[in-house]
Amino acid sequence: MRIFHYAFLAILPITTFLLGATSYGEDSSKKPIVPQTLLKLIHTPEVQKELGFQPEDEKLLAVLREIDGPWWRSRNLPEEKQQGIISELEKQLLKELKGILSEDKIKRLREIEVQSQGSRSLLRGGIAKTVGLSGTQNQEIQKIFLDTDKVARKLVENPKDRSEIEQKLTIARETEQKRLSELLNPAQRTSLSKLIGKPFDTVGLKRVYPLAPELIDSGEWTGGEPTTLADHRGKVVLVHFYAFQCHNCVANFDHYNRWQESLVSRGVTLIGIQTPETSAERNVSLVKAAAQEKGFQFPVLIDVSSKNWDAWGNTMWPTVYVVDKNGYIRWLWQGELNWQGATGDKSIEKLVDELIAESS
Repeated sequence: MRIFHYAFLAILPITTFLLGATSYGEDSSKKPIVPQTLLKLIHTPEVQKELGFQPEDEKLLAVLREIDGPWWRSRNLPEEKQQGIISELEKQLLKELKGILSEDKIKRLREIEVQSQGSRSLLRGGIAKTVGLSGTQNQEIQKIFLDTDKVARKLVENPKDRSEIEQKLTIARETEQKRLSELLNPAQRTSLSKLIGKPFDTVGLKRVYPLAPELIDSGEWTGGEPTTLADHRGKVVLVHFYAFQCHNCVANFDHYNRWQESLVSRGVTLIGIQTPETSAERNVSLVKAAAQEKGFQFPVLIDVSSKNWDAWGNTMWPTVYVVDKNGYIRWLWQGELNWQGATGDKSIEKLVDELIAESS
């Protein structure tokens, strides 16, 4: 029986749109959550522009290619391990950026990072020291954030009560900000504002995922000629992992064929990656026969040794990734697109419309 999931990858906000390695899935009652936002920020075109990078700057892309694979695959690890990997990648990123950016630009990036972390930045040792927090204040701030985290964690524990819990979370955040405002004195607020620098809108940022891993050619394809993601730069690409004997995967096949008919004419590319689980799915001839039987008219990479599965850190059959014109992952859907009334196909099509309209 295959692992499947009907929900998409969700991000639960604290004070801004983005979190780093945060799932709320484990009880972290002794340690408030501090968003790790630096990697996401450096991938956004708005931040890249603020730092003076030209679109598709090759020096920056070289840095991102170094960190993006380990970063993307870390999403599957336990929270503590994920946070450790991201911390090391953040250090690597800053080290590399110091070779291509001025000190002022690095300082600006750190200011935007603090803004994106919101009041949670007060939990960072260096900032707490600069702002001049006392030990008592630090303890009280941790308690304030833990109270909010307990409410946020209930969204994962009780998804059926999402609407009610979201209302409680809104109240918890409002209470959090009021308590923090009362706790900090005017001098401390001034010190924090200096660390933030010129205001930067982090709420509307959308491109916060890494570059999609390049395809690893197994030498076995069906449905079309061998290809790479680089071949389709400037186009939106839908990459889907499947296995032909997986009943959850088969449930998506009609959608893939429909996309091939309706979206390719609009400049969208569809690529399948068949990664085996059963012995039959390791038989290249059977894979090709099944693809032909299902009428696939798009290229399918037969991932015989699961190298692409590993490179993408994929965990479920089926999974669909949406890759934008510049090669960045913008979304993923795990499982049947219409599982129990879900509308994953429509959500993906809506996003594709938005990405087609984006400039390259």
